Amino acid sequence: MPEPLKNLLHEALVGDMADRIAGNAPTFDKSRFVTLATEGLTALELMERSALIRDALFATLPGDFREAAATLKASLPAAGRPGLSGWMLLPVNQFIAARGPDHFDLGLDLLKALTPHFTAEYGIRPFIHRDQQRALAIISAWVDDPDQHVRRLASEGTRPRLPWAMRLPQLVKNPAPILPILTALMDDPEDYVRRSVANSLNDVAKDHPDLVAAFIASHIDGASSERRWLLKHASRTLLKKGHAQALANFGFAAADSLECELRLRNAEVMFGEGLDFEIRVTNAGERAQSLMIDYAIHHVKSDGSLSPKVFKCKAIMLAPGQSHTIGRRHALRPITTRRYYPGEHRIAILVNGAETASQSFVLVCPHLTQLEAFLCTALDFPRELAQMRVSFHPSGRRVSVPLLKNTDAGRRDKSAFR
Repeated sequence: MPEPLKNLLHEALVGDMADRIAGNAPTFDKSRFVTLATEGLTALELMERSALIRDALFATLPGDFREAAATLKASLPAAGRPGLSGWMLLPVNQFIAARGPDHFDLGLDLLKALTPHFTAEYGIRPFIHRDQQRALAIISAWVDDPDQHVRRLASEGTRPRLPWAMRLPQLVKNPAPILPILTALMDDPEDYVRRSVANSLNDVAKDHPDLVAAFIASHIDGASSERRWLLKHASRTLLKKGHAQALANFGFAAADSLECELRLRNAEVMFGEGLDFEIRVTNAGERAQSLMIDYAIHHVKSDGSLSPKVFKCKAIMLAPGQSHTIGRRHALRPITTRRYYPGEHRIAILVNGAETASQSFVLVCPHLTQLEAFLCTALDFPRELAQMRVSFHPSGRRVSVPLLKNTDAGRRDKSAFR
């Protein structure tokens, strides 16, 4: 079983942090820092542990941020000398995010120095939120930095919708100020940086699809293979949604005179197994066609309605009169990002963004009784809660009632399980 993520911050790491800071600040109170940073640590989750260590830094580093920043910067690795690195720098990020914006240039400079040894993409966002114009003026200069981590920070740290991070509402509303940064890094020699640029553009496409499609169109002619990959990866959300300009950017015009047949090998699927299907497309037209073939699973939601999720399949070129057959199995098994409900689902085939064939299939959950299925679908109970059993003593007195405190149903009406 994988080690819990929270264990990346542990007591031994706190001790190492204390040693590395004290090596550059003789007056640093190692003992107090360790005591404060480890009190109750093991009972906390990852970000709570980081906040505890950050608070210990608040209590033991100098109150003057300029002095604290000098100590932290001196404690980073240098010239083969070990220093603060890796997960030690997560609470340092939080420290800078809290105290740094009041010392704007100094705080950003410290994050720039930190990022080669961990990442500063989360710590930088409060600066952008505080004063976007001033922050971007400084960050824009980093696109020419010799360190790839600093260049990536210019892209990754300014993503409007960076996962698990503070959202940047001004850039969500108007991403134009970051486009010069992304343009400057589009042909960066490091894939690590280019991938970040693609992810940032994909973020922007969720709110401004036409803007990104036009941006791609203006940068695709004569593009190298590396840039072309970046632009296609940046367009992935638009391509899944069948955005006409995005499809045209990569040569996928509206399909003409196309025949598409969908065959299901099993119209009833047991939860935990897979839907086996076959797609056959035929070009009945008089010209060759570039085809991007995807499929969408329309999942049953708790209220019985359907919600589609698009999955990539294959891109092909079909000559006139040519046919092509694709076989696939789509797994329907437990995952952390989706709750499945039994009932009639639908699969649709998308060719160049347009639905060309569809069929229904039934998802069966054999481990759910009729009552449990009702609880899952009609009342939106988590499956685990629907399957709970209340224990009774032979005398008829209830003696044990399990309760999932962290479920929506449990929060809605805990009294029902007392």
